[in-house]
Amino acid sequence: MNPKHPFKWRHFQSDIILLCVRWYIRYPLSYRNLEEMMQERGLTVDHTTIYRWVQAYAPKLDKRCRVHLKPTNDSWRIDETYIEIKGEWKYLYRAVDSLGFTLDFMLSAKRDSRAAERFFRKALKSAHNWEPRVINVDKNAAYPPAIDSLTKDQTLPKTTQLRPVKYLNNIVEQDHRFIKRLVNPGMGFGSFNTARRTLRGYEAMNMIRKGQIQGVEKGDVMGQAEFVSQIFGVAA
Repeated sequence: MNPKHPFKWRHFQSDIILLCVRWYIRYPLSYRNLEEMMQERGLTVDHTTIYRWVQAYAPKLDKRCRVHLKPTNDSWRIDETYIEIKGEWKYLYRAVDSLGFTLDFMLSAKRDSRAAERFFRKALKSAHNWEPRVINVDKNAAYPPAIDSLTKDQTLPKTTQLRPVKYLNNIVEQDHRFIKRLVNPGMGFGSFNTARRTLRGYEAMNMIRKGQIQGVEKGDVMGQAEFVSQIFGVAA
């Protein structure tokens, strides 16, 4: 895909492609729902075509929106939620700050200290995140060894506090609901890669929806739609 011309050689107009992608990753719709909605507009678009658009452009949305994210704060909330892939449960690591802004996310096949450490390293590399003063987790035994490893190699300062207090994680557990609500219409994913690419779109749109984009506030639906069009070079 040409980054300067991401819709080149596509059969449909760029605004139609982006509309389908944006609706799919924002609202609890199936690909067949979108196929019917396009039919109402006089367009014949097969649901498998819309699936391919989501796979192509959802990860691009995540990548392009990150440079526009507002800074988060230094109080982290970490948790995992289950995602079904080919009839098996996998793990989506997610983190928000004390205001509910998304720090980062990572899909993992395993739920252990190595996976937790990988997730922490990913979140710490994100440009919009402050170094954590406190990291709140549940009672998952994988987190303390991961934090110890990060402290030993000075990725985390020794002053960072790990706080295993479950009720303080309500904010991230509630934030899971938006992602789960989008996953349910599809009744699980057919492959790990499909899940990973689609979830990147869900998470990016969740950040946009929550008002994490500079100059685009929560509740400004039209402004959010315009932002997505602008970062892809499409006239809103």
